[in-house]
Amino acid sequence: MTALLHHTLYDGRRIAFRYTHGAGPCLVFLPGYMSDMSGSKATALFAESQAQGRACLLLDYSGCGLSDGDFAEGMLSAWRDEVLALVASYVSGPVLLAGSSMGGWLMLLVAEHLKHRLAGLIGIAPAPDFTRWGYSEEQRAALERGETIFEPNPYGPEPTPTHAKFFADAECHLRLESMIDLACPVRLLHGKADADVPWEISLRLKAMLRSADVQVTLVEDGDHRLSRDSDIALLKAIVAEFYG
Repeated sequence: MTALLHHTLYDGRRIAFRYTHGAGPCLVFLPGYMSDMSGSKATALFAESQAQGRACLLLDYSGCGLSDGDFAEGMLSAWRDEVLALVASYVSGPVLLAGSSMGGWLMLLVAEHLKHRLAGLIGIAPAPDFTRWGYSEEQRAALERGETIFEPNPYGPEPTPTHAKFFADAECHLRLESMIDLACPVRLLHGKADADVPWEISLRLKAMLRSADVQVTLVEDGDHRLSRDSDIALLKAIVAEFYG
């Protein structure tokens, strides 16, 4: 891994990131909800990029990992703008966005601002609009009242919070209800044993994209994380397609 770097935003917040120079489009990895650039998929793709001489950018959203900020203040809008700020400051040339889970939703929002620079999109168990299909009516009502809700976390000891601020902002960024005006190549990877994001979400996303080049790969026994060696190998192979 390269040295940890920080980018200071207009309001003084520091966003932690790692960047390696290289050829071809720059792979920008967007982690999932409450995840960061130390995850297995992010580190594997960064190492592969270094080994192959490709450009790659990892980051921690504000309130996550090694970046400044409070997670309770986190929003898709803010995280989108952080990604765009890093791309504008450090990446020249085409961009290949890869988003995992919530990062697959954020990927769409970032892509809409980088249309002329997009080499492609790679969604890994993408979860656009999860505030609509992922919560019960009771949970949504609580969030609308300004409450924080908590759900069991299969990946750690503490429950997973969803804050009202995130929810209110997310309601402004729903993307599965109308055509998504993105025409670049798109590859979606999803496990059919995913207990968090139904694999049918990838099919819904495919149907809403304007692109004529969208491929969905389903892993029969794949879970939500898709972090087994075989899953990582498949992800690397999908990434390699964009480098000829």
